[in-house]
Amino acid sequence: MKFFRQIFPLLLFLVLPGYRSFAQSKTIDSLRNILKTEPNDTGRVINLNLLAACLAENKPDSTITLALQADTLAQKLGWKKGLARASFNIGVGYCNLNDYPKALDYYQKALKLNEELNNKRGQATDYGSIGIIYANTGEADNALGFYLKALKMDEDIGNKKDQANFLGDIGNVYDVHGNYSKALEYDLKALKMDEDLGYKEGQANNLGNLGNLYGQQYNWTKAMEYYKKSLQLFEAVGNKHGEAFDLGNLGLCYRQVGKVQEAEKYLKVAITTDSAIGEKFFLNQYEERLSELYEATGRYKLALFWYKKGIATHDSLFNIDKDKALMRKEMVFRFQQQEDSAKAVQVRIDAVHSEEVKRQNTIIYAVSAGLILVLLLALSILRSLQQNRKKTQIIAAQKADVEKKNILIEEKNKDILDSITYAKRLQDAILPPLSLIKKYFPESFLIYKPKDIVAGDFYWMERAGDNILVAAADCTGHGVPGALVSVVCSNALNRTVKEFHITEPGKILDKVRELVLETFEKSEGNIQDGMDISLCCINTDTKEAQWSGAYNSLWYFRNGEVTEVPADKQPIGKTDKPEPFNTHNLNLQKGDTLYLFTDCYA
Repeated sequence: MKFFRQIFPLLLFLVLPGYRSFAQSKTIDSLRNILKTEPNDTGRVINLNLLAACLAENKPDSTITLALQADTLAQKLGWKKGLARASFNIGVGYCNLNDYPKALDYYQKALKLNEELNNKRGQATDYGSIGIIYANTGEADNALGFYLKALKMDEDIGNKKDQANFLGDIGNVYDVHGNYSKALEYDLKALKMDEDLGYKEGQANNLGNLGNLYGQQYNWTKAMEYYKKSLQLFEAVGNKHGEAFDLGNLGLCYRQVGKVQEAEKYLKVAITTDSAIGEKFFLNQYEERLSELYEATGRYKLALFWYKKGIATHDSLFNIDKDKALMRKEMVFRFQQQEDSAKAVQVRIDAVHSEEVKRQNTIIYAVSAGLILVLLLALSILRSLQQNRKKTQIIAAQKADVEKKNILIEEKNKDILDSITYAKRLQDAILPPLSLIKKYFPESFLIYKPKDIVAGDFYWMERAGDNILVAAADCTGHGVPGALVSVVCSNALNRTVKEFHITEPGKILDKVRELVLETFEKSEGNIQDGMDISLCCINTDTKEAQWSGAYNSLWYFRNGEVTEVPADKQPIGKTDKPEPFNTHNLNLQKGDTLYLFTDCYA
């Protein structure tokens, strides 16, 4: 698990858990040679799983392919232990591809198999991996629960190395919650255990976490002390990723204490290290921070250079569209324009000053003539000039203030847009892929056009045995608020089918309403949110169908005629007189076409 949090306007803290990678090139080559001639027995399952694990960090797609081969062979052999390991490796592959729903499914499958085998070490690893999924998706409470289960199981079997890892993970969760005393307690326990084991890489990770904690409490000197200790250990074990993280954090800490030269030095070394190992995500952060450092110290050409480097790295990470690319080019142009404008202002000030000197000399010459009238006129002119100068200064100050506010507004708008765009990636993760829908309904089509990048509308699909469940749902609110409600409602649908094994549409909606109300009742406020939905269950074996709806009706066409099946006039959410939702049995014929939609398309 790797993640970062921006704690202070210009300070970036990085949290590094213990890596468990043993992917050595010789090992990989050896395993590939063995697999060329190995028969289809348990030994082949073992080696397929070993090779899949070796490739997990750098080639997750290959990990999934190899682990699926191990899974297929283990099923044929009826070997649960090999099947459990294959499921875990598939989960690792999907996790590294950021496909967290699929990763979670395979981790849970591995956990169930290890429970049947009473394999406590395997269960501990599965618990910890599920905790990582929840941590990466922002569900810190769930992550903490699974980390504690993993820690307890490793304590029971005396697995101290993994205990240290999970102690550090628990410390990270408390760190996210802002409970620094608890985070410090667990980080120190993890550090002590890794020291006893002589595990230098684990010690380096824990020292880095301690640096994070002190940095978040603005104790920069203490934070730098821990980062330097962590750096020494990472250098000793040759972990370039760890070196780069510590170097970057040291640079950002020196920036906070006003040591510009040291900050510049460490950030540059961090950039060089990340460039060498191909780590672009944090490279982008360091380039941006170095640009800000140069801008703050008036070195605009260097600031612009590193700003452009940061944009180039960012664009190589994220597939931005043409509009965003044009917007960033415009920002670079504005940056250059600001520098040119500053120079032009200085030229104008010099010109005004020169003209002012000439004017004053003229007045002095006139006064020297000894004429009182000229003297009075000169005094009048001087007074007028002073007033005009004050007005000019006031106008300039107001203009500078307006420009500063405009820049802040632009930065805030960019941050908001970036956050919403990233939120869309997270919302897309809960939507079933079109390829899956086409797999079961080849002649189907889907129209989904969010109005504000993210939306309250979503579509959903799940398989339960021979039943395929599909739904079109409309949550209250638009944009980000609607999207947040959609996550709650989608999760309730998943739990109802997977956890409570309900497949009848009306009963599904009853249970989903119960789960949604249960979720919102935890809030101190009176939350009235929920959703309207059209939900259909089709049995792929019998071709029978059932349907239920909350406000959203069902239309189906037969021989050119349309029939509407009315929905219940109540939402999935809080209502005055809730009634059980009705389930409609549909006598479908070949060639019938069903339309499920939200109110946007009615």
